[in-house]
Amino acid sequence: MAIYSKKESRPAPVNTKGFTYWVRENLFSSLSSTILTILSFALILYVVPPLLNYLIFDATWSGTKEQITGHGARWIYIYEKFNQFIYGFYPEDQYYRPNLIVGIFILYIVLFRKIRNIKFRIFIIVSFPLISLLLLHGGLGLEIIPTQKWGGLLLTIVVASVGILASFPIGIVFALGRQSNMPIIRTISVMYIEFIRGVPLITLLFMSSVILPLFFPEGMDFDKLLRALIGITLFQSAYIAEVIRGGLQAIPKGQYEAADSIGLSYWQTMGLIILPQALKISIPNIVGAFISLFKDTTLVLIIGLFDMLAMVTLTATDANWLGFETEGYVFVTLIYWIICFSMSKYAKSIENRFNTNHR
Repeated sequence: MAIYSKKESRPAPVNTKGFTYWVRENLFSSLSSTILTILSFALILYVVPPLLNYLIFDATWSGTKEQITGHGARWIYIYEKFNQFIYGFYPEDQYYRPNLIVGIFILYIVLFRKIRNIKFRIFIIVSFPLISLLLLHGGLGLEIIPTQKWGGLLLTIVVASVGILASFPIGIVFALGRQSNMPIIRTISVMYIEFIRGVPLITLLFMSSVILPLFFPEGMDFDKLLRALIGITLFQSAYIAEVIRGGLQAIPKGQYEAADSIGLSYWQTMGLIILPQALKISIPNIVGAFISLFKDTTLVLIIGLFDMLAMVTLTATDANWLGFETEGYVFVTLIYWIICFSMSKYAKSIENRFNTNHR
């Protein structure tokens, strides 16, 4: 028999570790758990093999349209129309410009995480939108590409990114306004939030596309994409305001009193004490609102902008590729899922990084 000292750690019993223990505890721990496990495996066996056959094993990956013989997905259609799905009508010889933006974005993310200097981070936040606009639209020696030629995933990301970046600070302002002790500020904030939340996004898009240009001088050409961005920003900022207001209400009153006791001003209290805590609490709901916005970008089709989903309908009308829209919708669904899932996982990592409950 082995003799262990009081300070020496003993290995866990064999029956409390390993794969067998995990399966028993998580899948077959009770009668109800066993039944659900069996039903789940049956559902997986019923759904997954046919799905894999359609997506992979029986799919057509290369060749020409005439060479399609299998009954699976005809991915050759995606291959032929891939550039339209990603870039829309953007000139093919200018594809390097959006690709360069992706490279700069990745570089900035790496630098942002590595370099802690606040001034450098502000430079990154301010410079990236300006560089992106210059590269996409043109100017300073670059060919001008009108927004009418933007489309596909490129347009989807532009609309979602601008909507997210612009609506976030506006939402914070209206959330603080709704909590304000000033009656006029509070009334304006409440009216704005309740009005915007009371109408669907499609209505705001129509208003920004048709009514907004009426407020500008006659003959002034107001860009269609800019109208959509204004409508989406106004819509999203109202929802962000309510999400952040929920976080503000979760902050104990003692936090405000502690700030007052050390002589902090209103903005110092909000910027240093209240808002950081409220934003941390609201991370899951904020990300949920941003994911919803990303999916709502498909509505820009109604004002004549062709995002990634609209490109499926457009390319499927090609006489040479009639009847192939199913593969297009599957492809777009996968792209949307990958992006939304990535946003969710990144938000979860941020939530874990700023989680101070265990300290």
